[in-house]
Amino acid sequence: MKVRLAILLLASVVVAAQAPAPTQPPVPPLQAQPAPPPAPVAVVVIDPAHGGGDPGARGSAGILEKDVVLHYALLLRDHLQRQGLRAVLTRQGNDGPSLDDRAALANSYRSAIFISLHVGSTGPLETARCYFDSVPAAPPDAQPTALPRWDLAQQPHAEASRRLATLVQAQLRQKFANSPAEPAGAPVRPLRNVAAPAIAVEVSSVSAPNRESLDRMAVPLADAVARAVSAFRGGGG
Repeated sequence: MKVRLAILLLASVVVAAQAPAPTQPPVPPLQAQPAPPPAPVAVVVIDPAHGGGDPGARGSAGILEKDVVLHYALLLRDHLQRQGLRAVLTRQGNDGPSLDDRAALANSYRSAIFISLHVGSTGPLETARCYFDSVPAAPPDAQPTALPRWDLAQQPHAEASRRLATLVQAQLRQKFANSPAEPAGAPVRPLRNVAAPAIAVEVSSVSAPNRESLDRMAVPLADAVARAVSAFRGGGG
């Protein structure tokens, strides 16, 4: 009897040892964060700042901001058009439309973005920085109105503008190594009334000893901005 019991116990131990260990439920793979949806961009409105009787910043060597940015704008238009984008300018020559007129042109298009080009009066030479408008949030007790406020037109587009500025600044940093790594939010008046993603790009500076040093920046600047617009259009960033 004792021998039979011992055999049965030994058999149960062997069976238990041969039984497969309980399997753990599979760990689900980490899910990648979804990319931002592509941004519809039908037209890029390029704004060469100043013009007409407003020369903008003026350097001691006679460099005028309004002339340099028009040169930049024409070249940027060509780069964007080669990417299949429609690009229009807020001024074609030495005319000087008002800030409201420039914003109204951008707002007349659907799925537009707005890029205002500037040359600073100071700053490290051969650098560039991108800005987005730091639009104040609407007060919590603000009452909705039938028509959007003209001075808050940029507010619904603030995040898209920041994202576009980040893409542009990354490209500018690659072209101009001493440029800042990040864009800056600031009260940028030319962007305030634009009801679309809007940024300003400022190159330094009219204090250059001659215009040739600024003109050399034109092609890499246009290439950087065009690449960033293409990435924004594809949902990058």
